Amino acid sequence: MESSSTPRWNLDRPFLTGRFHHHQEVKAASQFPDSKGLFSFSPGVDKAIGCYDAAVQELIVIDDLMSALVGIEGRYISIKRLHGKGDDISFHVDASMDLALQELARRIFPLCKSYLLINQFVESRSQFKNGLVNHAFAAALRALLLDYEAMVAQLEHQFRLGRLSIQGLWFYCQPMMNSMPTLSTVVQKATSNNCTGSSVLNLLLSQAKAMAGDNAVRSLLEKMTQCASNAYLGILERWVYEGVIDDPYGEFFIGENKSLQKESLTQDYDAKYWKERYSLKEGIPSFLSNIAGTILTTGKYLNVMRECGHNVQVPMSENSKLMSFGSNHHYLECIKSAHDFASTELLNLIKEKYDLMGKLRSIKHYLLLDQGDYLVHFMDIARDELTKKLDEISVEKLQSLLDLALRTTAAATDPCHEDLTCFVEMSSLIKRLGTLRDVDIGSLNITDLEEPMSITGLETFSLSYKVQWPLSIVISRKALAKYQLIFRFLFHCKHVDRHLCGAWQVHQGVRALNMHGTAISRSSLLCRSMLKFINSLLHYLTFEVLEPNWHVMHNRLQSAKSIDEIIQYHDFFLEKCLRECLLLLPELLKKVEKLKSLCLQYAAATQWLISSSIDTVKAEEPSDGPFGSKKSRQWKTTSPQALKVMTPNTVVTDSILKFEREFNSELESLGPILSNKAQAEPYLTHLAQWILGVRNDQ
Repeated sequence: MESSSTPRWNLDRPFLTGRFHHHQEVKAASQFPDSKGLFSFSPGVDKAIGCYDAAVQELIVIDDLMSALVGIEGRYISIKRLHGKGDDISFHVDASMDLALQELARRIFPLCKSYLLINQFVESRSQFKNGLVNHAFAAALRALLLDYEAMVAQLEHQFRLGRLSIQGLWFYCQPMMNSMPTLSTVVQKATSNNCTGSSVLNLLLSQAKAMAGDNAVRSLLEKMTQCASNAYLGILERWVYEGVIDDPYGEFFIGENKSLQKESLTQDYDAKYWKERYSLKEGIPSFLSNIAGTILTTGKYLNVMRECGHNVQVPMSENSKLMSFGSNHHYLECIKSAHDFASTELLNLIKEKYDLMGKLRSIKHYLLLDQGDYLVHFMDIARDELTKKLDEISVEKLQSLLDLALRTTAAATDPCHEDLTCFVEMSSLIKRLGTLRDVDIGSLNITDLEEPMSITGLETFSLSYKVQWPLSIVISRKALAKYQLIFRFLFHCKHVDRHLCGAWQVHQGVRALNMHGTAISRSSLLCRSMLKFINSLLHYLTFEVLEPNWHVMHNRLQSAKSIDEIIQYHDFFLEKCLRECLLLLPELLKKVEKLKSLCLQYAAATQWLISSSIDTVKAEEPSDGPFGSKKSRQWKTTSPQALKVMTPNTVVTDSILKFEREFNSELESLGPILSNKAQAEPYLTHLAQWILGVRNDQ
């Protein structure tokens, strides 16, 4: 925000005090070098002060000191400024002056110099561009200078009455001799560092602590700090009570990034809106440093409610106004009270009006397969579309089939089922994990990943969920991406399970034959082992990982006291589920994916293996689909007399043995890895026991 403009004459003649007069004298003297004494106070200025006796010299020195105390040169006391250093001021006396008078005058010069520096600061920092804190500090200094000038006027009055000696002047200046130089040191540091806003307050506070041994000076600095902080506390009060940043000069320690809108939460994976729309800046006042985070979140909570159209303001009273800070810490109690109110109001709004827990339960039903009846129906009716290659899949058709499955199952009673949408990823699950920026996937190297030769919709199908503001603060794009990773893993496991069940049905269709010692019996045992493996994996994922962690998160969310705690608990739940579902353990995940691939290859070959081992009296029709449902039904309805075991086929036997060797080899290599990982990751213990059980059955 640009500062307001001032009239041109304010720049041409910025100082109407002693400094201005001094500049004009120097300028006039340079223009009229022959005009001796033109600006002198007495026509006798060309006469050295040493020509007078000591009593007269004392009167002249006192008169000059009265002028020097308010920044004006006298007849025998001059003010010098070094070129290029406006705040380097020195006072000089006539060399012929009495030595005792010179010494007393030099003792008073620091007070004169302090007045000039402080007055210069007041005049320069009162401009609009320097900010509210500098304005308030300059106003407090101006009030102090008025008292100082009143003291000088009283001393001058006493001098005119003949009641003031130079020793008396030195005595009456004593109360100001410590405070004024200290303040001049502060304004010099503020000027040299171009301090604004909180840096001015921190400078005053640090100087007050440094002067702890001088109670009067410390009290004065604390008073200056209180005056300078009034404007700052006004900005703070609007933020913690209304959620509004009223900061025309950018002095507040909380910054607003207006380019980030709430709608970005549904697209931005990093969820920058919640973290960066309002953020802490550098230069936090030291008296607020320990509670800066609370102040930030208080205003953020109020802003969320205002964005929802829910106008709310923290109740205020005379005792809750942030007009000062001090050792009683009353301002801290006010801020904490405002934070508790804003946090409670926002929690009630999100939990009750926007039904956060209902949305999370709905996401659990669909993306974590808590209620999978709709998925079974969907996989049946969308089988043909899902087996196509990625560039041949129609997402619109999949969406219509998903809607049909939702309307014809128990999911139809869920009012949130219309928020569910589907899409198809363009890469496999493992490769997708390798592209995530914030997921710790250990030593996973994308270049070493074995991408399937032909990916279909079964490997890349995923669900999404429409989340509206303000729930998108909790269920952000990043959180949904993690839900989708878990869903893809579960969905593919279900797909493998369905294929193996189809293969098992084929084996059940030929149970009437005496298959003992044949390739079919060996194939049946292998199919059972594969089914036990995939069922153990699904049981572990659902009952050992997702359900327990969900209940822990649910209980934590019920007792959460702020939206930030809800976000923390929800993110922790997702991170824990990702890790315990093996998705962040690349070595284990690659082994599991290899085993699932072998299961799918075996299930797809089951039709040929059985067909090559069984001869029927009646020619059979070709199999329909990968599940072999028609074939298994035909063999179930065919009488045992119409079936007979063919002569042992070497190719069939070798194929079954090959599948068995590869499956057992991968299973045996997985067992030790699981056992070792279980020592550091106890949650893998049950999965290791089940996998070892499958291997022992072999």
